[in-house]
Amino acid sequence: MTLDNEVGVISIKPIGVVRSDFQALDQVPIGGGSSLIEVFPEYQRGLLRIEENSHLWLQLWFHKARRDILSVVPGKVNPNLPEYGVFCLRAFSRPNPIALSLVRLDRVQGNLLYVSGLDAVDGTPVLDIKPYYEQEIVFSPVTPYIRPLKREMRQEIFMKQALFHHQEKCAGLLLGVRMALVADDYLGQLNTKELKVTVNGPPCLADVVQGLSNARLANPPRFRYNETNDMGQSVWEKNGRRLVITARQSITGDEFFQIDDEQLFTIEFKE
Repeated sequence: MTLDNEVGVISIKPIGVVRSDFQALDQVPIGGGSSLIEVFPEYQRGLLRIEENSHLWLQLWFHKARRDILSVVPGKVNPNLPEYGVFCLRAFSRPNPIALSLVRLDRVQGNLLYVSGLDAVDGTPVLDIKPYYEQEIVFSPVTPYIRPLKREMRQEIFMKQALFHHQEKCAGLLLGVRMALVADDYLGQLNTKELKVTVNGPPCLADVVQGLSNARLANPPRFRYNETNDMGQSVWEKNGRRLVITARQSITGDEFFQIDDEQLFTIEFKE
């Protein structure tokens, strides 16, 4: 791919390709999935010591995306949301369909990278690979609230966030994801300065709730934690409203997400 402009010629040559089970854009889940990055043999030297990283930034060329669109409704997330400019979203379609995806590096085998969390179809050209550096984190960023219409999609997004933050799929993580879903149902956006959160329970639960709410201990103080031997409780306060979620049982398997909120929690809400 070669582009002519005022500063000369920009030449971009793919260094690899995505191998995944997703053949069409509408098959790709919002949280991505497990995929294989095949780096072309002539670029394999560039992977030297890449296994020292847990996460990678992938720059991709979304070759199936439209390039004549400047604004779009994020309909895959929620068709009832307003229209946004494509430079304000991670939309597939854009004038230059360059994608930026953060993935977890699961293992390396020669010129093959096994990754998880990638939202790309099979055959997507890979333009570049960069390591994720710990100093890149922005805790509690300000962003628009692109709220998925379906609760299942919100659960999928929260699960991906929680795993990136907590790094372990444990009982506390599952409980924290479910509590965050309930809080989102009752109070809306969790990453906002108006929301204050208190967690009573095990450290894993506190870690996940803090990660999903982006609630800091200071500047301004939005998060409090009391370690207890109980299964767990979270208290959410926002604009005069108060939500108390207390765990009634602990389940560690995938069936955890099949149980109704009322079976899993005691929920108290005051306007």
